[in-house]
Amino acid sequence: MKQTPTVLFASLLLIVSTTVSWTEDTVFRTQKVSVLAETIARGLDHPWGLDFLPDGALLVTERSGQLRIVENGRVSKPVTGLPKVRAAGQGGLLDIAVAADYRQSGLIFFTYSEPGNGGAGTAVARARLVRNGESALLQSVKTIFTMNRKTRIKRHYGSRLVVHPDGTLFFTIGDRGKRNRAQDMHDHAGAVLRINQDGSVPSDNPFADGKSGLPELWSKGHRNPQGAAFDPATGSVWITEHGARGGDELNQPAAGKNYGWPVISYGRHYSGFKIGQGHSAPGYEQPEYYWDPSIAPSGLAVYDGPMFPEWQGNFLAGALKYKLLSRLQRNSDGKIIAEEQMFADEFGRIRDVSVAKDGSIYLLTDADNGRIIRLSRAK
Repeated sequence: MKQTPTVLFASLLLIVSTTVSWTEDTVFRTQKVSVLAETIARGLDHPWGLDFLPDGALLVTERSGQLRIVENGRVSKPVTGLPKVRAAGQGGLLDIAVAADYRQSGLIFFTYSEPGNGGAGTAVARARLVRNGESALLQSVKTIFTMNRKTRIKRHYGSRLVVHPDGTLFFTIGDRGKRNRAQDMHDHAGAVLRINQDGSVPSDNPFADGKSGLPELWSKGHRNPQGAAFDPATGSVWITEHGARGGDELNQPAAGKNYGWPVISYGRHYSGFKIGQGHSAPGYEQPEYYWDPSIAPSGLAVYDGPMFPEWQGNFLAGALKYKLLSRLQRNSDGKIIAEEQMFADEFGRIRDVSVAKDGSIYLLTDADNGRIIRLSRAK
């Protein structure tokens, strides 16, 4: 059911932190539960994406172009066999996802900024991860998606990646720094896209015939979505995306819908001028939630686990600008009714958020000495 977009202004938000500076293992009191924060690993070069291997090891990307395995607190040497990555600006090695049948197939998927004619663009690749003791390599590497218009602009690549339970891959691409590209239905920029795991197009995609839009497109009108997660409650993918000055959004992208950028927005240009036609216009979807002022959301998870039953079904969104974790609470109708902003200025810029099988929460901090932080229930 479509909801009226919700916003809570900073003056109304509870910022949860302790009075002492966080170091290694610290307990924080949130609105509903006490949380223990522990450093799992450090020394990562702007880590961007994280996923879990079945044995509990972590796969972590570094924006500068390295893939690492973190196990028992040890960071591996770079995994070999990656394709060439253009690591510049906001581009590099980006998100990572482990196939549902990894135990049998060994398959992983990742997104990266691919160099080519005209500059670079967001790409999706698949590979088989082979581990041998403390070393690992990628085999049968294949780029299964390449965006159709590369550019030398170094921002707004997206690009989160979700393996949907139906076996398809959802991923995001930003407007690549040229906002009108988000409204061009024959441009991959400014979109949520959906492909099969071999790179083919699902027959039920909204533009699968390629006539009124590119066949890989799922939804359009997105500025720079850097958070995406599957939601078991709705059976759909949700995303967070950066606004300009204000207007960061949480959306539930529906097939064939247009989410308005840059025709409508709850933000303003950095110059202060109004964006497009204002907050709404016929034919464009409203966000489920928006932030003003902007928090710069990056990394999104839907909490589904046994450790924090108080947060079951809540959205957890990392924030780069305000360096916090935003918890969005829903009611029984799915409407967002409250926000709690946690750990403000304690860990740094939060790039990604992931929930482990035991219900603990893993955060990546965006820094040249980036960390993996595990949040668990304090005893």
